[in-house]
Amino acid sequence: MTALICCLALVSCKKEETNNNGNNDNTNPQTTGTVVSNAVTDIDGNHYNAVWIGGKLWMKENLRTTKFPDGTNIELGHHTNNYESLRFAPNSDESIVSTYGYLYNWLAVMHGSSSSNANPSGVQGICPNGWHVPSEAEWKQMLDYVNSQTEYRSGGYNLYIAKALASKTGWQTSTDPYTVGNNQSANDAIGFSAYPAGFALSDPAFFGTHARFWSSTESSDNAFSPYLFYNYGSVNYDNKRKDYASSVRCVRD
Repeated sequence: MTALICCLALVSCKKEETNNNGNNDNTNPQTTGTVVSNAVTDIDGNHYNAVWIGGKLWMKENLRTTKFPDGTNIELGHHTNNYESLRFAPNSDESIVSTYGYLYNWLAVMHGSSSSNANPSGVQGICPNGWHVPSEAEWKQMLDYVNSQTEYRSGGYNLYIAKALASKTGWQTSTDPYTVGNNQSANDAIGFSAYPAGFALSDPAFFGTHARFWSSTESSDNAFSPYLFYNYGSVNYDNKRKDYASSVRCVRD
């Protein structure tokens, strides 16, 4: 079985709260796995469902806005860099953005905010009003919570929580038991639905094999970035160069 770097898990019965105004007004933490429909709407009018995990409400879809909350356009890039805010279509295919979201470089994610490892981060950045970019501390808290719930561990193995967070479709197939790409219909017990949008080095790549996310926490020229890989049972993380482009999930304030 492939070795892990750092990990954690999730799952639960997925109850659903309906919401008709685009922004959920319920501030009381709900049961992990409870889905909130139309929890938030971005400036483009895109609606996002969200899911409660460990007492926090996380987007269960990748961000797909083309504008910052102040209305400024985010340019569609062709090659990544670290001096302009850019977005990229996963696999260079605009037709899949509705499912996989856009990939953004870290400059776009932060939108002029300073790095933060606070919990909560306090960094709105690219996120809709009332939501924020999760910090390294918030990501690790969520993953630690999931791993603490043994029912979310694939095969009962410590740290093997990636399947509980991964989407049920889109992954490259793996023959390794307990990994994201194996028996994909058993994925997504919690409802986080991490889609393998890949990430961009110079151009979008790794579609179908990686679901990589940004945080608000920098480390020199890099920033903390958790990721799922089709052939891993764990959720791993590292510090990725800021000119890379990855998916974004926001957390409600």
